[in-house]
Order: sequence, then C-alpha cells, then structure tokens
Amino acid sequence: MNMRDAVFAQALLSIHIAVVYFFTAVSCQSDSSSSVVVAGYNISGPAGSKLALQCMSGRMVWTRDRVRDRQRVVHWDVYRDSPDYAIERVVDMFSAGDQRLYHTHNLGRVSLNPTAFKDGNFSLVIQDVKLNDRGLYSCNLHHIYCHLHETIRIQLNVTKSRRKQQRFWDGQKVVHVVLQGTTALLPCINRRSVWTDWSNEEENQQVVHWDRQSPGVQHDRADRLVDLYASGEQRSYGPLFLQRKMNISNQAFSDGDFSLTITDLQPTDQGTYTCHLHHHYCGLHERREFRVTVEAPLIENTQPVISLPKDKDTTKAEAPRVINVILPDQRHHFLLPLGYVLTSFLLLAFITLIIILITRRRKAKDFFPKVSVR
Repeated sequence: MNMRDAVFAQALLSIHIAVVYFFTAVSCQSDSSSSVVVAGYNISGPAGSKLALQCMSGRMVWTRDRVRDRQRVVHWDVYRDSPDYAIERVVDMFSAGDQRLYHTHNLGRVSLNPTAFKDGNFSLVIQDVKLNDRGLYSCNLHHIYCHLHETIRIQLNVTKSRRKQQRFWDGQKVVHVVLQGTTALLPCINRRSVWTDWSNEEENQQVVHWDRQSPGVQHDRADRLVDLYASGEQRSYGPLFLQRKMNISNQAFSDGDFSLTITDLQPTDQGTYTCHLHHHYCGLHERREFRVTVEAPLIENTQPVISLPKDKDTTKAEAPRVINVILPDQRHHFLLPLGYVLTSFLLLAFITLIIILITRRRKAKDFFPKVSVR
C-alpha cells in the first residue's frame, strides 16, 4: 500500500511539473509577442475640427540594406593592466565575413569563425598563446540597423604549469587559465535570430497599425482602422466614410511619423486610439495610447466684416461721418460740478470772514488801551 501511494504521488508530481512548464512557456511566449505601452495621452478637440494623434519613432525608419554587410559587426578588444593600462582592438568582422586584424603579431594566430553571423558562434581563437596575450577580453556585438549592443567579458591568464589550467567564475566574469604555447578558445555564443538571420522579405518585417476602442469597449475588442507596411502596402478597414476621415501618411516609414489624422471630428469619434509599432526582425513591439474626447463646437461670428477702401475715390461723394455721443441717463449729472463750485466758494468766504474779524479785534485793542489802577 505504501509503494502504491509513493508511485501515485510521483505520478501526480510529474503531471504537476509538466502542467506548470506548459503554462510557463505559453505565458512567456505571449509576453514576448505582446507590445509594451510606452506613452499615454489625453487629447480633446472641438467638434468639426481636425485632430492629429502624433505617433513617432526613429527606430521604425526603414532603410533598405542592399549590401547587407555593415549592419552587423563583431569586434574583440583586450584590456591590459600593464604596462600602459590601455585598450587594444584585436579583430573585427562585419556580417559579410571580412575579418580585419589590427596588429601584425596576430597574423596567423588570431581568427574568428567565418560563418559567425550564420551559426551565432563569435568565439575568438588564439593559437600559440604567449604571456603577452594575458588580459581582459571583451566580445562586442553591434547591430547598427536595430540599435542593439551586447558585450561579453572574459579574463585570459597564461601559465607555464599544466596543472594550473582551469576555468572558473570570479563573481563578475569567466576566467580562463591557459597553458603557454597551446590554443585558447574564448567563447562568445549568441544565436538570436537578430544576429544570425536576415529575412528575404525585408519589407514585411515592419508594420504599423491603428486600433480604436469605443467608450466601454475592452482592448481585445478594438476595431482595426488602418495597417501600413514598410513595402508601401496600406489596408484600411471599416466604412468608406471612416476610411476617408482617418488616415496616415504614405511617407511614414521614410520620416518615422506614423501620426493618425482625423478630419471633421464628431462626438461619435470619442474613444481610445492605439498606435502599434512592430519591427519583427529587431524585436521592437511598442504601442502608444490616445484618449480622445470631443468638446462643443466653436461659435463663429456670422456678421460680415466691412472693410474700408484703401485708396480715396474722389469721383464718389464722401459719405457723412456721424459721431455718436452717449450721455448718461441721470438728471443730476450737471448738478455735481455746480455743487463742487458752490462749496469751494462758501469755504473761501468763511475763511475771509474769519480773517476780517481777527483784524478788527486787534485794531480795537490799539484804540482803547487798559488803565492801570493803583
């Protein structure tokens, strides 16, 4: 009974691991294929106006690579801690397979795999290793077309003892201890399709499409508006009137401007618009969302504007000019200034009267002096 329970438990565990692995693979695949929201905007405009939803990306500018040799490059560099602490270029190779060595002492000793950009093996081979080959080597991969850059660092040490040969990880990089006079292989493996493959249908690798969600509609139920491929093919969806009022430029892939223009904006155009940018070869998947709201239309003045003639015409009689004077409706408007004048006059008369009384009083004292009685 115990043996049966153990077998049953082991079977359940195996099934559980298989199910977990399946869902993990599916989720990873869906995440890699889904696009990433890089920006969100809230845009509003009056009804009847023209609205532009700006969606730009320099990485989506399409340039045909007719030569197909200088879009991808690998180069190995070495950093020596003595005597000058300098970085030297060892070798580089473009995707066409042409190798270039930078020092004469490496001729016939240092090489790369000629089919590196087909099988993804960019390892460096150093024959007849010498003590001067010691240093920190870096494998640098550059994809000019896709703006990708990757680096792998390996420390190479040279020993004279066969027993000291080893490979280990020091916490930051891989260290290779190689016997002097033997062949050293510094591994650099990258088999991603962006480094090894190049599709013949180059124009179909890039596509841009716009979706629209009405208010209350989920993202997975959005309506497709337009598709545009780098080859110039454009597909519009929906009614004909909708195709005419919503479109993007045919030169979008040349300028990197994939903006959507909406003419004659109406309240029914409200919703969420999404700009999807896909570059399948370079692994670029981005989207930008725009929440559009429509406001009340602008009220324009319908009265005609009368403009005066520039030159004076002496043959026609000049129309009389009328100057309109607006008077206030209050009846006591003219009494206010008169009141100010009368008040000022009475104040002046009062001051004059006081001065006269003071003067007369002083004169009276001079004519009738007081008699002192002892």
